[in-house]
Amino acid sequence: MLLRWNSLVSLGDSFTEGMDDPGPGDTYMGWADRLAGMIAQRAPEFRYANLAVRGKMLQEIIDDQVPLAISLKPDLVTFCGGGNDIMLPNSDPDALAEVYEVAVADLRSAGCDVVIFTGFDTRSTPLLRSIRGKVAIYNTHLWSIAERYHCRMVDLWAMHPLHDRRAWSEDRLHLSPEGHQRVALKAAEVLGLIDDQSWNEPWPALQQADWVTQRKADLKWAREHVVPWIGRTIRGESMGDGLAPKRPELLPMARCSDESHVVN
Repeated sequence: MLLRWNSLVSLGDSFTEGMDDPGPGDTYMGWADRLAGMIAQRAPEFRYANLAVRGKMLQEIIDDQVPLAISLKPDLVTFCGGGNDIMLPNSDPDALAEVYEVAVADLRSAGCDVVIFTGFDTRSTPLLRSIRGKVAIYNTHLWSIAERYHCRMVDLWAMHPLHDRRAWSEDRLHLSPEGHQRVALKAAEVLGLIDDQSWNEPWPALQQADWVTQRKADLKWAREHVVPWIGRTIRGESMGDGLAPKRPELLPMARCSDESHVVN
């Protein structure tokens, strides 16, 4: 199978950086690295860069990552952002979509094929159910943007396997390794690399905890993960403050500017 893409740049926040999917050294792997590995198996000259940094807001992604991605002249770009913005109490999904569209237009004008992602359905996550309506509005805009600019769409909202707790890490905000693998498989399907719908394989049967145990787990999660996130937001801090992208250059999959970041 001859691919049309010999280079990929991935843009975004923690979702695209790969939290919480441990990789070599102190880095994360994630769906984007996994997808790049799938493409590399089919394209020997393939090169990959990942500019995503955890905690970034949409405008930061556009200001810091989009111009660099355009300068690298990749064949393919994956672009996901806005999730951190949507979680803020006064965020406006309509305004966010307008900003997002300008970035997509710039990437397409530069000659890149673009893959974009809807937001997740938050109905299964306590405390995030309240933003479900905003996510749905944002997603509607993203579908329209994808149609106007001929982008490929990975519909995370419709990925029912991601409603299972095993798709998520302990903080319930980032995917588990298996969750990242399923997103990578879905993206590969969208790109036409596979057609077996392996991302949709049913999870093994799992005995559900009783109601009291689940509520205790919810309280522990809120105390250890939600409260610290709220504190950082109030202070204007981000998990990504001071961090550089893990893979800022377009390089073959077996090479990186820092040997500790090698992805095989």
